[in-house]
Amino acid sequence: MISSLSLNLNHPAPISSIKPSLSPRIAPTRTRLPPPSPGFGLVCLSKSSISKPLHIGASLGRKESSITCGAYEADRSEPVVDGSESARKVKIGIYFATWWSLNVVFNIYNKKVLNAYPYPWLTSTLSLAAGSLIMLVSWALRIAETPKTDLEFWKSLFPVAVAHTIGHVAATVSMSKVAVSFTHIIKSGEPAFSVLVSRFILGETFPPAVYLSLIPIIGGCGLSALTELNFNMIGFMGAMISNLAFVFRNIFSKKGMKGKSVSGMNYYACLSMLSLVILTPFAIAVEGPQMWAAGFQQALSDIGPQIVWWMAAQSVFYHLYNQVSYMSLDEISPLTFSIGNTMKRISVIVSSIIIFQTPVQPINALGAAIAVLGTFLYSQLRLRSSEDGEAGKL
Repeated sequence: MISSLSLNLNHPAPISSIKPSLSPRIAPTRTRLPPPSPGFGLVCLSKSSISKPLHIGASLGRKESSITCGAYEADRSEPVVDGSESARKVKIGIYFATWWSLNVVFNIYNKKVLNAYPYPWLTSTLSLAAGSLIMLVSWALRIAETPKTDLEFWKSLFPVAVAHTIGHVAATVSMSKVAVSFTHIIKSGEPAFSVLVSRFILGETFPPAVYLSLIPIIGGCGLSALTELNFNMIGFMGAMISNLAFVFRNIFSKKGMKGKSVSGMNYYACLSMLSLVILTPFAIAVEGPQMWAAGFQQALSDIGPQIVWWMAAQSVFYHLYNQVSYMSLDEISPLTFSIGNTMKRISVIVSSIIIFQTPVQPINALGAAIAVLGTFLYSQLRLRSSEDGEAGKL
């Protein structure tokens, strides 16, 4: 058809002069171009930039348009892969590995101190004091940048500090009464508290599978508690209170860090200082200097000067592992933080059983395994539901 048309691309002839090679009874039809496919876009090029424009279906007697529209295929080249996300994942992985390692060392020294010097309120206070001193020296020597804070920052930090203080003291009280492994088995039930707080206080809802994943967590923790050889109610309740307090701490921390110029490391430093101010009067009221002095003399006679090193080590490692965990919280959500916090307990449980030679019954180990498995299932389901929720917003 086109070959039968006498088209001059340099000087297009009017349509009336074009003789179609069709029957005279059949009127020539105008060809309509189909709309561009999704992979195509329209581009308009000025006539001056085209040496040989192609006129399609020009109207009789109408002036030529100075703009000619044509179709071009969209660029289908492969997108450039951004390496920033991979670097971020590696950074978070290093944070998590360091966090877990420091936490294991802290738990070992903390238990050694509490076995020889059973004063958890003072031990908790010394941990916060050591961290506060480390950061004050770092700011003075400009090893770390001094944070710029105001009254609003400290107001938003106060509920975080209250929750952190309660959780810290409760966990220390628990470990002073029971084995480290038992405390962390009970604390692996933190996801259950996270879901309950999110559901009944924050108003969040989750898929049924998330609620079902709590059954093995609660069941495994309960089985371990019932079969624990050295079960103690104060130790059990301390771990439970710590779970609840740390869930609130993580939620308040993430909210408080939004829109703030204070980094995770400095945020935890400020948190330690405020918690120290809150805890000190309560520690003095509950235990007191007289009890501390008498207990220290007893520990020196039983352990020797090594008790001083143990107390210093547990205080410093407590600050370091929490500092790294808050540096991780800078990069992740409270959910991922809670999952990482739960999964680290596997290394703490195993290492404490080996080092302290804690007797473990098979049924007790089964309960711990069920709780950890439930935690893994919970983390996967929560991550999937979070991803689905984010996808639904797009």
